[in-house]
Amino acid sequence: MAKYLAQIVIMGVQVVGRAFARALRQEFAASQAAAEARGRAGTQSAAASSFTGMTLQEAQQILNLSTLTPEEIQKNYEHLFKVNDKAAGGSFYLQSKVVRAKERLDEELTIQQQNTRPGWKQQGES
Repeated sequence: MAKYLAQIVIMGVQVVGRAFARALRQEFAASQAAAEARGRAGTQSAAASSFTGMTLQEAQQILNLSTLTPEEIQKNYEHLFKVNDKAAGGSFYLQSKVVRAKERLDEELTIQQQNTRPGWKQQGES
């Protein structure tokens, strides 16, 4: 009886292991296809998201921005930073989110400026 139970458990683990491996390969392939579709700018933006730990959309929501202009970013950043100052009864956590959002948006502006410079070429272009 114990022998059959052990065989059933082993078969179950093998089935789940194969399914997990297949799902992992599919996810990896889909991730690479999406990265290739985004191109160089998308890769830089993804790297910036990874570095700051925040997506562009999340940063825009935190600073309440619909367009990326340095003036709007700075204005909203200063207001939200002051409002969330711990000395004024604010939250250090929210204040740090505001700082990270500004860093992410500044990085995105830098990426956009690099990509719009004359003579800039994507990888693979001659």
